[in-house]
Amino acid sequence: MPTQDESHNSKGTNPHGLGDPDDRRLRIVEKEVLIPKIMRDRAKKEKCVAEVAEFTKCCASSSLLMAYTCRKENALMQECQTRWYKDEGFKKECEDIYLKERREFRLTGIPKKHRLKEAANETISGKSTVD
Repeated sequence: MPTQDESHNSKGTNPHGLGDPDDRRLRIVEKEVLIPKIMRDRAKKEKCVAEVAEFTKCCASSSLLMAYTCRKENALMQECQTRWYKDEGFKKECEDIYLKERREFRLTGIPKKHRLKEAANETISGKSTVD
């Protein structure tokens, strides 16, 4: 009798041997490390832009005393990011982003950073894969 892993691997395998692209189950490391990283990056770059900018500006002008001088700005930035980490809708969006990236990797066998690099090179050289 096949184990759970064996029966899972026999379903929906792909030519790259990277797992079923349509499997939406998450491993612990994906739930606790990879998806929170996406949440952190998006919160910093999209949701808490003003707070991050104020903290960065304060740090730049405070040099060695920044830990003391920028407490207020840091607290505001942390508060904003924590608010987004607790938002279930935002968490679901980030999970969907992760699953889409993982699916693309499982289909192509090409890591995201290499796909982005190729796309940038095509843009620079004037080539486009989109018709």
